[in-house]
Amino acid sequence: MKATTRITVLQRQLTVQGWGGALITYSRNILYYTGTAQPAWLVVLPDDYMLYVRSGMDFARREVFIPPERVQEERSLEKIAASLKAKLPPGGGRIGIETDILTATQYLSIGELFRGYTFANISPLLLAQRQVKDAEEVALLREACRTIHAGHEAVLATLRASVTELELAAAVENAHRLAGHEGVFFIRQPDFFMSRGPIGSGPNLLRNSGVVYTITGVGLSPAVPAGPSRREIGVGDIVMVDIPVLVQGYHADQTRTYCTGKAKKETLSLYDDLQIIADHLIACIRPGISCRDIYRLAVEKAAALGRQEEFQHFGGGRHSRLIGHGIGLELNEPPIPSEYDNSPVGEGYVIALDLHMLDERLGVVKLEDMILIGEGGNEILTISPRKLFEV
Repeated sequence: MKATTRITVLQRQLTVQGWGGALITYSRNILYYTGTAQPAWLVVLPDDYMLYVRSGMDFARREVFIPPERVQEERSLEKIAASLKAKLPPGGGRIGIETDILTATQYLSIGELFRGYTFANISPLLLAQRQVKDAEEVALLREACRTIHAGHEAVLATLRASVTELELAAAVENAHRLAGHEGVFFIRQPDFFMSRGPIGSGPNLLRNSGVVYTITGVGLSPAVPAGPSRREIGVGDIVMVDIPVLVQGYHADQTRTYCTGKAKKETLSLYDDLQIIADHLIACIRPGISCRDIYRLAVEKAAALGRQEEFQHFGGGRHSRLIGHGIGLELNEPPIPSEYDNSPVGEGYVIALDLHMLDERLGVVKLEDMILIGEGGNEILTISPRKLFEV
């Protein structure tokens, strides 16, 4: 049923667009449509499809949820192209390919094999389909949220004054791995690099690199300037942990804020107002609302609380115009609640609301949760308590 539904939806889109077919190679899309991430090309026509496995055929046979007769071992793209062209209308036509994923070399090679045909970027169609999570995907996202909660518990067991940021991050990462984290995450961006996840404490929370558009931590060296450093955490320090996980192909992303010892009243007040904004959004988001309006609701609530300066502040007068991201097979995927995105959210979308307050005197507090959007109300999928923890 899963294979039939997902590929059938894509085939209908090809018909609507008037495209002769699609040639898909990105591992996350292959996994979504077939159940395997082995190196392969997926050819989809309006009335036919075939998975050509380049290597790992034994794995692919065991893993796919498409019929076995739809799986074939083939390393030669030239032979795949010949088979596809035999089924396309003569004289050329339009073929959908993932132009945002393919290297220039791959793109040129495909162009040589399909002379006379034109290409269109199919990625927006695939990402739009993937935004709506089915019941099985939601179950996997819940499992990922249970795994990321193990990292939160490791923070509570490990965090104390004199522990370094790196030691704390290692404890979190170890707990994640033992709970089922697959050890990688997927970001749809060329040359993307980051540590296992942002983490910072004390003054390091006020230093943000350009590698990730969030509170980053400073990292171990200029080679990867995001994530934990070797700084020893002190008494009374605010600590932020934002380390994602991947479980059976699906990501979880949450951020929690901690304090070694008693937090200042002003810091607790800052966090309370941040949670008020988050709760306001969770209550107000409904299918059909635009990403831009979600951002507007957040900014208006921050202003009503007198927190417009601190909300999504990066220091030096800079403010983020982004308050979250979709999540699923990729850590960051559409929709993107921000000032720049006017697309609507739909039922079954999962959004990671990624909110923070930065006060250059008090420091940073941050809260991030995964929200399942529903017509009758939204559900918080992340299960770690949503308070500021005094450890």
